Amino acid sequence: MTAIALTKPADLRETSILPGRGGFFGQLSDAFWRHPKLLLLLMLTPPLLWLGIIYIGSLIALLLQSFFSIDDFSGLVNYEFTLATYAQLLSPTNFDIIIRTIIMAALVTLTSAVVAFPIAYYAARYAQGKWKALFYLGVMLPLWSSYLVKIYAWKLILAKEGILTWIFEKLHLSWLLDGILNLPIIGGNSLSVSYLGTFLVFVYVWLPYMILPTQAALERVPGNLIEASSDLGATPGQTFRNVVFPLALPGIVAGSIFTFSLTLGDYIIPQIIGSSRLFIGQAVYAQQGTAGNVPLAAAFSVVPIAIMAVYLWLAKKQGAFDAL
Repeated sequence: MTAIALTKPADLRETSILPGRGGFFGQLSDAFWRHPKLLLLLMLTPPLLWLGIIYIGSLIALLLQSFFSIDDFSGLVNYEFTLATYAQLLSPTNFDIIIRTIIMAALVTLTSAVVAFPIAYYAARYAQGKWKALFYLGVMLPLWSSYLVKIYAWKLILAKEGILTWIFEKLHLSWLLDGILNLPIIGGNSLSVSYLGTFLVFVYVWLPYMILPTQAALERVPGNLIEASSDLGATPGQTFRNVVFPLALPGIVAGSIFTFSLTLGDYIIPQIIGSSRLFIGQAVYAQQGTAGNVPLAAAFSVVPIAIMAVYLWLAKKQGAFDAL
């Protein structure tokens, strides 16, 4: 019987990868392997610098500007700490702008939730295959088009010479449209320059941001809970109130974060389709660009930030972040 001798290389180190071999990139790879936290630090440094310096730094600068004031005589910024600028927000004109914007944001959010829920429910519980793909395409398609193009398209639709007025005339309902426009709350003699027109465009533009989180939350509702509710004798209304809606509420709140915050700070829609009465975004632009009152513009900018800080805290308690 011939013995088979298992030989071993004289020096196994010759076939292994040693630290420092392979040039600069080999040494760098070896250093990352030995110190994984170094690689993590290098990867996180650029985004952290952007977040800390550009984003948070600009917010801090904005906050500091709001504590300065404008000199009435020279028009220059007085760099002394004061709360007088925030006191100007409580003047009837400025406070009316804040309340108007908050009411519009709340109405847009509530309406978006009401419109989005049945669409999201159908997509989550019934749509399958190509129909679900068609649902996502229909919801996402408006987001792919230009923001300004959509707004100017609505400007033409809502104008006196637009298709909406033409439809009302063909249906012999011009009197109804005139009656709506004569309401003081509408704020204009045409839908293209009115609160109602602004409201309609806001709902159209932000609706996808409400549909998608709501649909995601509804898809996570277990079907056996709905069946169990029915087996226990609950009516469809009771099942909706006690099972479906509470479980879908985090998704609705998550969608409301987008619709409410985007409406609060939007400038373009109220500027193109709106009345002469300003919203917060327009007030910021007017004070900073036209009047040159940077401290007051900064104070106006802090208002949506403060409102959204409270809103996000309440949304977190509702579990909205789990539905994002």
